[in-house]
Order: sequence, then structure tokens, then C-alpha cells
Amino acid sequence: VTTTNALRMLFFSFFKTLVGKEIVVELKNDIAIRGTLQNIDQFLNIRLNDIHVIDDAKYPHLLSVKNCFIRGSVVRYVQLPAEHIDTELLQEATRREGQQNKK
Repeated sequence: VTTTNALRMLFFSFFKTLVGKEIVVELKNDIAIRGTLQNIDQFLNIRLNDIHVIDDAKYPHLLSVKNCFIRGSVVRYVQLPAEHIDTELLQEATRREGQQNKK
């Protein structure tokens, strides 16, 4: 397993714990979308329900869209709800990954 694949799987596992929570996804084309995480796959493709574009005045054509599928390769950032992040779990997983890479 390459480091990139292991890191992707770490994020995938983490994001699976956030299904049903509200997140904000910023795309590489500067559109930011808030919605409820419905699903995520191993390629970090994201499906959101009940979406709202953050700057709806700039993107009025997206006002009627309620659900969307976002290809992982077009995601710039994902803003997560702080109250749902288990930092100890992430730190431990990162330590384990670092130790495996040293071997």
C-alpha cells in the first residue's frame, strides 16, 4: 500500500464517521457548498443532501439544486464541524501511519 493510498483510506474512514453531519465543501472553481454528507467513497467523491451554495447571489443558477455529487478531484477544502472531530483518533492514526512508513 503506497503512502498516498494509505492516507486516502485514513481520510475515507474518517469521513465515513461524518455521514449525516453538515459539512462545507469548497471546490477548485471557488464555489462553496454547505450540505449534509450522505455518502463518500474510497476516491473521496462526496454526495450531499439539502445543499445551499454559500454565495448564492454569485451562483443563482444553483438555488434550485437540493442534492449533488462532487467528484473528489475537484474538491479544494472540506470544512468539518469541530464538535464531531475526534482529534485523538486522528492523531493516533497518523502516528501509526508514520511508524509503518519507517519500516
